Amino acid sequence: MAGGGEYSVAAVGGGGKVACAAWIRRREEKATRVFAVYGRPSPPALEVLGFDSVRCSLSEEPLARIVLGDDSDEAPRGIAVHPTGDELVCATANGCRLFKLIFEEFTVRFIESKAPALESIGPQKCLAFSTDGAKFAIGGEDGHLRILHWPSMKVLLDEPKAHKSFRDMDISLDSEFLVSTSTDGTARIWKIDEGVPLVNLTRSSDEKIECCRFSRDGMKPFLFCTVAKGTKVVTVVWNISDWARIGYKRLLGKPVSTLSVSMDGKFLALGSHDGDFCVVDVKEMEISHWSKKLHLGSPVYGIEFCPTERVVISTSPQWGAEVTILNVPADWKEWQIWLILLALFLTSAILFYVFYQNSGSFFGAPHQTTKPWSVLNEAPPSPENQNPW
Repeated sequence: MAGGGEYSVAAVGGGGKVACAAWIRRREEKATRVFAVYGRPSPPALEVLGFDSVRCSLSEEPLARIVLGDDSDEAPRGIAVHPTGDELVCATANGCRLFKLIFEEFTVRFIESKAPALESIGPQKCLAFSTDGAKFAIGGEDGHLRILHWPSMKVLLDEPKAHKSFRDMDISLDSEFLVSTSTDGTARIWKIDEGVPLVNLTRSSDEKIECCRFSRDGMKPFLFCTVAKGTKVVTVVWNISDWARIGYKRLLGKPVSTLSVSMDGKFLALGSHDGDFCVVDVKEMEISHWSKKLHLGSPVYGIEFCPTERVVISTSPQWGAEVTILNVPADWKEWQIWLILLALFLTSAILFYVFYQNSGSFFGAPHQTTKPWSVLNEAPPSPENQNPW
């Protein structure tokens, strides 16, 4: 992985700024391939770009591009990619559109699929697949929450009055819970399989719960939320076993516009309304990376972690998309781990050989017709006294 410093590059590809972005990870027989998908508002279009994991950069020209229409209502507002990387859902002002992705050796193709349950439902603010890809959730600007089984589109939950209007949403790692926040500052936990609300997160009357993300490391079942009180914002941690607050910490130091978590759960990213973002080490709850004035004067709408490298794509309405290499400690690659194991094995073999060559009579003395215990005692114990003491 590249590291050691901050590097950013403006959005590439077709014309028009990038309104939203997401990563695509495809596990194939030989290797894992990573791509990015951009949503552009003018003209409304989706693009797939290749990702170079060595240079940590996107291709200058898109591998695939599809125009969604001439009407501004068809402009992409959000993108959710299925965990397999085979399909994606794009939110527009009219509803959502489903596309299958056909990957070939050097090309990618979009194929639009019919999805009546997602079409003509109005503007959607939040959309997300569960980690196992078996559930899909969408939260509308009208406060309507829908949770569907995927790919059957069977309705698991349909709540028209879940919130006044959706602010943020996330699904837990085990696909058991969904957390949603409202523009009025409230937050609710939903039991997905039962299709019912479970609990409202506690807050004081002058607090607003805004952004939310579940932990992803598989070991610490926590919920992270940004909580605002006037102009002060803290990141609060909830225990998902009893939904009690564990603690809080002030990280970004200013109003937060978006919250994201890396796929391995090691890092959180917080974006601000004036164009900054920071990345936080979850274990220490300390800031590991700052990108200041990257989207100068414009709110950061989204931050997406690359699934294989310490790289993020951040988007804002004024500056579009920026790709940033994070200044955080590099992860061990699989080949590096195997190299270390091989080196340890070879070192052990060499030490054993040296010890064998220099270990004296016990291993290296010429063969003698002596009894096996004679190297330890002058004579074996007598049959009458078997006690060596």
